[in-house]
Amino acid sequence: MKDFAILPEIQETLDQQSDHPLHGFAVVYPQQVAWGDMDAFGHVNNVVYYTYAQNARIHYNSQLNLFNEKTFSVMAASSCQYFKPVTHPDTLWIGVQVKKIGNASLIHEYTYYSTAMNTVVARGESVLVYLDKDSGEKKNIDESRKAAIAALEGLE
Repeated sequence: MKDFAILPEIQETLDQQSDHPLHGFAVVYPQQVAWGDMDAFGHVNNVVYYTYAQNARIHYNSQLNLFNEKTFSVMAASSCQYFKPVTHPDTLWIGVQVKKIGNASLIHEYTYYSTAMNTVVARGESVLVYLDKDSGEKKNIDESRKAAIAALEGLE
């Protein structure tokens, strides 16, 4: 069974607020901030945002069935810009979308929205490269998967 790309309660908020920073995202992942995500400075540690991005990316990819028995992906690059410190308790809504489809890669963008502060607290980006499991060589994303991404994203 496919997950909801956006939970109904999040979609309702986005529909009611046309200026919401996540309005227009096809996939929004709700991420609970755990007590253990904070560091000695009393806010979510910077490296935890990469785990949050991974969770959101896996949720995104689960909407498309991008993984199969002959293909896997590796992270080629990732980055994150932090705007406000986040603390427990909070729920982040992470908007994730594909910024660019390459021959064998996807660039994802992430917008981290704090429901406790009602603002964007971080933005990130990652580059995934798809590889053939047998040869380890880059594997092109087939046209049907590119079409599925475009359909999910509402691209023409």
